[in-house]
Amino acid sequence: MTLDRTDRAILNRMQDDLPLVSNLYGAIAQELGISESELLSRLTRLREDRVITRFGPFFDAAAMGGAFCLCAMAVPSEDFETVLTKVNAHPEVAHNYERTHRLNMWFVLATETTKGIGDTAEAIQRETGIEVLQFPKLQEFFIGFRVAA
Repeated sequence: MTLDRTDRAILNRMQDDLPLVSNLYGAIAQELGISESELLSRLTRLREDRVITRFGPFFDAAAMGGAFCLCAMAVPSEDFETVLTKVNAHPEVAHNYERTHRLNMWFVLATETTKGIGDTAEAIQRETGIEVLQFPKLQEFFIGFRVAA
């Protein structure tokens, strides 16, 4: 898929400083000089084409009484897709990355309670038969990650 100038403007705009208004999409569309229906249509197409996988807030689970934990697994390459599907089926999995390392699957768990981290990791271990290593957050760093489209 080829992104045009408007697609790129939408992707760049939707990453930061969204206004707290009752009609978010209308406000963003107006900023970009397009109609709200065009904005929604383009966002739908970008999602269907897997340019974006989702759009939504990133909550600080710990600030809300929950927990985050970075996890890693050593997944045999021939089983990677099967294990990936099982891991990603858990709503507690915030994101998942493949790495070129013995520990080749890394993901973040975000749960409502600290106990939820262990419960989810144990469930993933039972379902996959592979140990889930847990690396709890000791210190938080804000990196302001943005991807220019």
